[in-house]
Amino acid sequence: MIKSGDLRVFDPIFTTALITAEHGYAIYDTLFALDSKLTPQPQMVRKWSVSDDKKTYTFELRDGLGWHDGTPVTAADCVASIRRWGQVAPGGKLVLARAKDISKKDDKTFTIELKEPLGLLIDVLANLAYPFLFIMREKDASRPATEQVTANIGSGPFKFNEALAKPGASFTYDRNEKYVPRSELPDGFAGGKIVNVDRVIWENIANPQTAFAALRAGEVDFFEYPSADLYSAIESDPNLELQVLDKMGWVHWIRLNCLQKPFDNVKARQAMLHLIDQEAFSRIFSSNPKYTQNIISLFGNDTLYSNDENTGWYKKGGDPEKAKQLFKEANYSGEKVVILQPTNIVNYSNAVQFLAGALRKIGINAELAPSDWGGIVARRGNKGPVESGGWSIFISGVPDLTLSDPIGAPWLSADGDFFGWPKNDEYEALRAKWADTATVAERQALARKMQGLWWGFVGDVRLAQSVSPIARRKTLSGLIGMPGALPMWNMQKT
Repeated sequence: MIKSGDLRVFDPIFTTALITAEHGYAIYDTLFALDSKLTPQPQMVRKWSVSDDKKTYTFELRDGLGWHDGTPVTAADCVASIRRWGQVAPGGKLVLARAKDISKKDDKTFTIELKEPLGLLIDVLANLAYPFLFIMREKDASRPATEQVTANIGSGPFKFNEALAKPGASFTYDRNEKYVPRSELPDGFAGGKIVNVDRVIWENIANPQTAFAALRAGEVDFFEYPSADLYSAIESDPNLELQVLDKMGWVHWIRLNCLQKPFDNVKARQAMLHLIDQEAFSRIFSSNPKYTQNIISLFGNDTLYSNDENTGWYKKGGDPEKAKQLFKEANYSGEKVVILQPTNIVNYSNAVQFLAGALRKIGINAELAPSDWGGIVARRGNKGPVESGGWSIFISGVPDLTLSDPIGAPWLSADGDFFGWPKNDEYEALRAKWADTATVAERQALARKMQGLWWGFVGDVRLAQSVSPIARRKTLSGLIGMPGALPMWNMQKT
């Protein structure tokens, strides 16, 4: 499999990188998982119950759960994992804030006792916003979330093969022969995680033409993100197939460093809203319009909470003169704007170059900092100035589905904790009400208020929404199509 980039960070709680989340799905397991209808289902949990006052949840683990080192999974592992995840995930922070106690009752049973009811608890535990709640060994989960876990020992359907790891080139996963899957049929991320292959190798091939040549020659079976200019060649090859696995697609955006000049000034951030030509960026992500659309709502295009509040900044083709005026009002004086460029993700690399050109046209000192995606994942946590290895802008994306979940999605927060570090207390006060808002209509009204504030302080800048077909050899089948990540169980090769 040719993945979307190089795996540099292995701890799926430490980072929100997609490739690390997919590594997590391979070697770890989860308490609950979403099925194909996006309904939470028990995974490691055998059964659970809630007290009459809705404050105490009791969870019992199923039989057969074991770590790759041969030791059994216990309730203490789950408690430690929830507490560590709760240090960084917005949904986890909510759980810890509401929790009176999270404790082990016996080796297979633990409870979450709340100070007040939280009807969304199971949804939060099963959420599809990174970081996912992966269960780790107690001794690993006892580390602060700011320190990486490097052991790569989980209880999931695959084992990470340390001996065959070639950082920068490839990583190998072997079938966990001792893994006991659930008895249900696979259904989304839920059900039985049946592994039908002995080994999966993730190849890191940065050049898309080289990657396509390897796929066509049968040297690899799967190419995660072929560039749009390769679609016709893939479709014309009788041995290959394009397949859209995530039909809701991804929203692409830019994150601005709100801590450093020039984007510590809200006027400079507002300038970026006006600068962006979404139609042009849509063509970068795909030459075929059926794969892309514009995006102006904080809550995505296809969720219950999509709305048009405070979207007057949108103009077809953008408004460079307005952007130039706002940079002037921000007292921009030639500071270097460093844009991180992922050279091994072609669409993002092209988008970054286009963005740099648009900034230079209005007099902004834009400079590219090229590296592979793994390098960007490692660098984007630097909060310092560009002279100290920091950054001004990077492009990323998230599943459209997650934009309906301001409790679980860190990118919908403005508490100063997520990359770019936007902070707005009024917005956060509204977001805090989401968990206790009872009806869809009430949440829709709340969403409009939140969006009105978001586009005022500019927590991010949207570029386009797109679906991205994967390319595979027809001998590879059984791929699970879900938003957010690609699991490796269920697939088979003939």
